Amino acid sequence: MLDLADVTALFGFCAILAYLWRAQGTREIALRATRQHLKLQQLLLLDDHVALRAVWLKRNKSGAISLWRRYIFEFTATGHERYKGCVITLGNRIESIELEPHRFPNDTVH
Repeated sequence: MLDLADVTALFGFCAILAYLWRAQGTREIALRATRQHLKLQQLLLLDDHVALRAVWLKRNKSGAISLWRRYIFEFTATGHERYKGCVITLGNRIESIELEPHRFPNDTVH
């Protein structure tokens, strides 16, 4: 028979698995949004990934507490320079995408 400690450990393990599953889904949402945003600006996502840098609890527009996440990524305009950007999610929604000042794809150095 299971005792209270076993049930608690099992519940904790299931909660961790559920968090990791949802976190992966949110990362995929952030990655798709980043790719689309950069493509519209004729920029290229480097290394084809976003990396989680911060997690926080924050209230969404309806007042419910959600996980706020900040992912970072690198992009290029010319293929020679690397620039940094970040995408912010609240729950599974994109809050913002920010890019460092960068050279535009058609800029040329004279």
